[in-house]
Amino acid sequence: MSRKFLGTGVALVTPFNEDLSVDHQALGNIVNYNIDNGVEYLVVCGTTGETATLTKEEKKEVLATVSKVNNGRVPIVLGIGGNNTANVIDEIKLTDFINVDAILSVTPYYSKPTQEGIYQHFKAISEASPIDIILYNVPGRTSKNIEPETTIRLANDFKNIVAVKEAGNSISQYYELIKNKPEDFLIISGDDDLALGVVLAGGAGVISVIGQGFPKEFSEMIRLGLKGDAKAAFKLHFKLIDVIGYIFEENNPAGIKGVFEALGLCRDSVRLPLVPASVGLKTKIASFVKGF
Repeated sequence: MSRKFLGTGVALVTPFNEDLSVDHQALGNIVNYNIDNGVEYLVVCGTTGETATLTKEEKKEVLATVSKVNNGRVPIVLGIGGNNTANVIDEIKLTDFINVDAILSVTPYYSKPTQEGIYQHFKAISEASPIDIILYNVPGRTSKNIEPETTIRLANDFKNIVAVKEAGNSISQYYELIKNKPEDFLIISGDDDLALGVVLAGGAGVISVIGQGFPKEFSEMIRLGLKGDAKAAFKLHFKLIDVIGYIFEENNPAGIKGVFEALGLCRDSVRLPLVPASVGLKTKIASFVKGF
């Protein structure tokens, strides 16, 4: 089992300056804030990092900043995915993985491939990748679910496919995956609201959005869940449940950037087509942060 991905990983935002250039100073501060407060690993250039709006050069610079500030303290997972399999493979071949422990690769979006198409896509990525792969199933964004049978088939067929970040918001699908997975394969929650229940059922942890805003409490909640201490873990879960709802109320990552603005860690700037959280939502978030 790849123990380095047990516990809490955080899907890092990409902070922007007022002119929407990448704010590397704020990014470094967020990395330190998370490591100092106990998260187990960092996920760079995922959906929450607004990767769709970053240039190739910016992606390289973001990874370089995170790697430098991290300085080998925790594992790093890099988002590399897309709906053109050949392009994904080219990106893998051109990437320097010196400080990267795994790839997080999303289901092909927009194209709506069949389950066989999804299988062949990840088979090709597995054969091209020099490092471990975490599948990323997020049907709310891709419009296509990786059915549990396909995930388990990939897990059994390819040694370097070590985990799935499951974000279908379906507790029954989590249970099916946990029940049928190979022993060493990790089921990682991509749903902040369901993460504790998934861990208590046998999941390996979470790749979280809210976790980067409240890393101490969220990562402790997951650690307690992994130990089976449901009572203490749910105490933290209920403390955080309102803000989990708030950050996904309008769009991600505008919500979590609202949290960071309230914490003084970065601006709430996002790149179009996203817009910052509304005044009403920011007020709710700021009030939560102040009272936490």
